[in-house]
Amino acid sequence: MPQTSRRGLLFGTAAVSAGALLTACTSNDPKEKDAPAQSGAPAADDKPGKPVTIGFAGPQADHGWLNAINEQARSRAKKYSEVTLETTEGSNDTAAQIGQVKTLINKKVDVLVVLPADGKALTQVGLEAMRAGIPVINLDRVFASPQAYRCWVGGDNYGMGLNAGTYIGEQLKDRKSAKVVELAGIDNLELTKQRSKGFADALKNYPNIELVARQAAEFTVESGQAKMAQLLQAQKKFDALWNHDDDQGVGALRAIQQAGRDEFLMVGGAGAKSAMDAIKADNSVLKATVLYPPTMAASAIDLARALGQSKGVSGLSELEIPTSLTLYSAVVTKDNVDQYLPTGFN
Repeated sequence: MPQTSRRGLLFGTAAVSAGALLTACTSNDPKEKDAPAQSGAPAADDKPGKPVTIGFAGPQADHGWLNAINEQARSRAKKYSEVTLETTEGSNDTAAQIGQVKTLINKKVDVLVVLPADGKALTQVGLEAMRAGIPVINLDRVFASPQAYRCWVGGDNYGMGLNAGTYIGEQLKDRKSAKVVELAGIDNLELTKQRSKGFADALKNYPNIELVARQAAEFTVESGQAKMAQLLQAQKKFDALWNHDDDQGVGALRAIQQAGRDEFLMVGGAGAKSAMDAIKADNSVLKATVLYPPTMAASAIDLARALGQSKGVSGLSELEIPTSLTLYSAVVTKDNVDQYLPTGFN
């Protein structure tokens, strides 16, 4: 599968929340008279402000996570009566997406939110928008130059692997000798490499655990089932499995059930609703999933609105929004699944 596929865009948490204005204040109350004044610009809040038109160039929804990205952006924009969202038809074709972004630039939108099919290939059009005075929120797959965007918002692929490995390590730390296998994503993608590196680094803290097999899949149900079947055939017994993606995890679970294997625990990745439902039911080997939340798209809309209204972020004293926002890869288990279920995607 080519690297520009939207599946390659795959794959920490909730959207930037709204809050009160962070303005300097004074008071005639003697108790507050000597309190230091807060500095900063007005922060974005839920009250309608200046009208803002946001251009959104997102992915074609050929994967559950990518479809959720589009839905999160649309639903968040609807929350604000003064926000108009100009959307393009999602595409994993680089040339087509460049044309779509150029159309949004020509429409003179106030802010652009772009999840590029290929960050490097779309860098030039990001630069074009910035030079035209249209700030760009770069979502997930990063442009090749920081001059091509005002703010980057995305997940933590290394953190996914690190947290998955730490969770597994804690479950197996008391075993004298434990074996772990890894069902990775598309191997030539940087995100897959980062997830695997984080996982390997976490396991270094548990000398009793050995990674005995690693198999790459393609972020699809079909590939998950086929590659998991191969792993099960090659490894007659192991203690834990980390699967990089919950979509391919559906297939992996099918292969596991068909093989009648249940001697190990499984940790998923991304945060699909189906995975959370299985974790809550607690009737399979799937015991946890590590988030790479599509709520990043809602966060991007929040930040774009703040940019368009020349506001900062609630809870921060800064005059401007940050240059980057990396979302946390929380581990969802049966103990906290109810908290995260609303963020699960189909």
